[in-house]
Amino acid sequence: MCSLKKHYHIKILEQQLSVLSDSGDEHVARVIAYVNEKLGEIKGKSENVNTNTLHVVILAALNIADEYLQLKGKREEIGSQLENRCEKLIHLINEVS
Repeated sequence: MCSLKKHYHIKILEQQLSVLSDSGDEHVARVIAYVNEKLGEIKGKSENVNTNTLHVVILAALNIADEYLQLKGKREEIGSQLENRCEKLIHLINEVS
């Protein structure tokens, strides 16, 4: 089944944008809320009230990338642990058989 892309009118850092996505409305809303939350955290931590918007966006992107890479590493670690356990179980089953 081919899913069609849908237009979304979103607001990020007071900027209106039009984007296409083949994800559902709920997912798109969660992504927008997450990005706005991260941007708000960076702006809130900024010592300079006049922090350049580009700097805020870059710092938020770096934070999101860091979170992603940490989660990706954990997923790979868990996958490796599961693979090792499966191999041990297969070995035990073969010994019993």
